[in-house]
This record gives sequence, C-alpha cells and structure tokens, in this order.
Amino acid sequence: MNRNAFAAASAFAVVAVFSAAVVAQDMRPDRAIKYRQGIMQAQGWQMGVLSRMAKGEIPYNKDQAVRAATFVNELSKMSWEGFVPVSDSGNTKARPDVWKDKAKFDRLAQEMQSETPKLVAAANSGDVAQLRAAVGAVGKACNNCHDDFQKQ
Repeated sequence: MNRNAFAAASAFAVVAVFSAAVVAQDMRPDRAIKYRQGIMQAQGWQMGVLSRMAKGEIPYNKDQAVRAATFVNELSKMSWEGFVPVSDSGNTKARPDVWKDKAKFDRLAQEMQSETPKLVAAANSGDVAQLRAAVGAVGKACNNCHDDFQKQ
C-alpha cells in the first residue's frame, strides 16, 4: 500500500472510531427505548398476521405470509442495538437483567434470530402446517427472552 493510501485509510479509521464514540455518548435513553419498542411492535404486528393465518382465523395468503415473515426476519436483527447501557431506566419494560446478564440476553437474541429464517422458508413453502410450526418456534424464542428480561 502506498503512503497516501495508508495515510487516508488511517485517517478514515480514526474518524470512524471517533464518530462511533460520539454517537454512543450522545444516545439519549428515551430514543433508544423508543427505537427498540417500535421495532418490537412492528414484529408483533407481523407475527399477529402470521399467527392468525396459522390458526386459520384468516385465510392463508402466501404472498402476505412471505411479506410478513420477511419483515419479521429483518426486524429480528434490529432491536438489539437499542439496548444500550444508558437505556436501562425510563419508560421501558426491560429488566435490569438485560445489562446484568448480557451473555444470556445475547444468547436468547441469537436463538430468536436463528428461527426467523425458518419462518420465511415456511411461508415460502405454502404449507400452513409448516407455517404453524415456524410461528410457534419464533413465538417460543421471543417468549424465552421476554420471560427473563421483560417486566410484566
């Protein structure tokens, strides 16, 4: 790597690290809480659609199921960055254990995230029985975390 490219890459790295630190320090608790709550509400909405289809409460619609499952899969990756240390109090249902037992919290998050691609596959299959099983697995994974880390 020539000197100019190395210098530019080094400068970029310093700016990136500094910018990340500034953003983390500027995070207001209420913004982080609203961020993660909004994402979880959207997940709940989409899971409601899938659950009603799986239970036969509304007719199965493959296109709608794939859309909802895809949204759940994408949203499942997003809320976790809203659990920043400054957001452990305020208008939140998160228990202090989120930050005290971060390893378990992160493990349960990963378990839920590992189920959501299966939800997309089940929706794409067109088989309501597969969708029902996948909805149940995602719901169980969500509840595992909520049981330990959400105030009732």
